[in-house]
Amino acid sequence: MKILTVCGLGQGTSLILRMNVEQALGDKGIEADIEHTDVSTASSMQADYIITSNELAESLRGHSAKVFIVNNYFDMDEINKAIDENIVN
Repeated sequence: MKILTVCGLGQGTSLILRMNVEQALGDKGIEADIEHTDVSTASSMQADYIITSNELAESLRGHSAKVFIVNNYFDMDEINKAIDENIVN
């Protein structure tokens, strides 16, 4: 399973989101290849899932990956809930 975490520039917040998604998936015993990137690059990359903010999700409409939203990249409860709703189930 390949997951992209996406922010506007692909450097700061997407890296934080990647680390938190890795932790959440690890706690659930789920293995995944997770990369962080910017929204422009993500639009041309292959992935099973893309995790990003509500504002950037619009830019990824039409991508083959399932795009789901996490608005607070530091909120582990929101990240866990989004993973449970979109990946686990």
